Amino acid sequence: MEKIWLEHYDPSVSAEIDPDRYASVVDIFEQSVSAYGDKTAYINMGQRLTFNELDALTEQFAAYLQNSGLKRGDAVAIMMPNLLQYPVAMFGILRAGMTVVNVNPLYTARELKHQLTDANVQAIVIVDNFAATLESVVADTPVKKVLRTALGDMLPAPKRWVVNFVVKYVKKLVPDFDLPAAESFMQAVKAGAKLSYERVDVNGDDLAFLQYTGGTTGVSKGAMLTHRNMIANLEQVSGILEIVIEPGEDLVVTALPLYHIFALLANCLLFLKFGCPNLLITNPRDMPAFVKELSKHNFAILPGVNTLFNGLLNTPGFNELDFSRFKFGLGGGMAVQRPVAERWEQVTGTVLLEGYGLTECSPVVTVNPPTIEAYKGAIGMPVPSTGIRLLDDDGNEVPLGEAGEMWVKGPQVMKGYLNRPDETDEILKDGWLATGDIAKADEQGYLYIVDRKKDMILVSGFNVFPNEIEEVAAMHEDVVEAAAIGVPHEVSGEVVKLFIVARNSSLTAETVIAHCRKHLTGYKVPKHVEFKNELPKTNVGKILRRELRD
Repeated sequence: MEKIWLEHYDPSVSAEIDPDRYASVVDIFEQSVSAYGDKTAYINMGQRLTFNELDALTEQFAAYLQNSGLKRGDAVAIMMPNLLQYPVAMFGILRAGMTVVNVNPLYTARELKHQLTDANVQAIVIVDNFAATLESVVADTPVKKVLRTALGDMLPAPKRWVVNFVVKYVKKLVPDFDLPAAESFMQAVKAGAKLSYERVDVNGDDLAFLQYTGGTTGVSKGAMLTHRNMIANLEQVSGILEIVIEPGEDLVVTALPLYHIFALLANCLLFLKFGCPNLLITNPRDMPAFVKELSKHNFAILPGVNTLFNGLLNTPGFNELDFSRFKFGLGGGMAVQRPVAERWEQVTGTVLLEGYGLTECSPVVTVNPPTIEAYKGAIGMPVPSTGIRLLDDDGNEVPLGEAGEMWVKGPQVMKGYLNRPDETDEILKDGWLATGDIAKADEQGYLYIVDRKKDMILVSGFNVFPNEIEEVAAMHEDVVEAAAIGVPHEVSGEVVKLFIVARNSSLTAETVIAHCRKHLTGYKVPKHVEFKNELPKTNVGKILRRELRD
């Protein structure tokens, strides 16, 4: 489609970016260290790490990796929640000229074995809490080197000892494991201080990350994201958001896990580029503790997903926080629901910006401009240097305002899936990537996700999109969360079934159905309602409709 959105960009935003502005992600890292040396880069559990300290520690770890039998391009995995160890490990791997493989710490043994084997991982940095999972499969993987760390290892003594003792012996969050060949990550970093580090001439075509898709459909696949892909997406997002970001000052809250592509780009790399402090939240599921931590900081930006924003809004004390420095929340990963966005505006006094992306696009495709005056239900406009097509089932472009499958082209689109040429060819054609998402565009170029193609419900030949049903259900004051799926029906093929997490036990199925009937056409109204204590979610907070269907 024609790039009608360009005329609605802020005058300061360029239509195109230069994906070769930096040679590599390491280049960006080094420039930020040079510019912001003594400023805070990361904060976690009260401990701060400056850019200069991060520079020294990552160089030491890179030196260790280079002198431990690993070679340029080797895959090194990281399996931990948000800790200071994460950026040290990640930037150390990149500076060594190697490829980062981010691993979800909650993976089962089967999932972990698949990823380590598929990516040909040679070494892994893992937090003790999940070492028992690794122990059960490591012998059947290519992994030659295991570097383990405890949650509090980068905190000063005696806090380090207290945290590690409480986590292991009081909260019993570290199952017994036996990895006799494992080395201490902190000892490895320390050893690197006495080893020679050789700066690697990494280029844009080298792999920076092997980022595995969530695996919510089929086998988890490794998206090959090059340094050029990541730089391109950094430049694209920077171009849109830099008009409101104060370099070196604005504190960004990182509650989403860094192993997820959204947090990796929108928190870790973007705000490293701007020299801003990054507050790492290790366990955002403990909402009261999360809110207590937020109360200690003048935070400016909070990327998250709908369930995170909803959780905060429903946590006592959040509405009493100081939002005087707060600039915006950035929603991605799943649809932001209007009732959540509107309540967010009421509480924080700011608009909840929604964006859209996917792992295969490094990940950002569209984002709302930070100057938007109110939530409008759009995923925003395409970022610079991005092409969009909306196609019908026959591959023809649909007229403006009509829904079609979104295809994306731009320098942020992945190189392909690792060792899966057939699956790469299925999703990538002539540089265009099929997202599997159904979207429509308005006359200004704002895009609206109608739904995932695979989640569509077909009632008597009519398409019913779960997002619409869920948003209507969430408008009811007694509904905390909702998820809609299609269930078989002998007459209409499928009917809508709604799963509800209620705010109180007095809410009935009849009330929910009556509420939906007020806002939805007859065939869209749920025929079945089931109440649950919680909905199944990925570790980033995406509701797993597939599990509900199963």
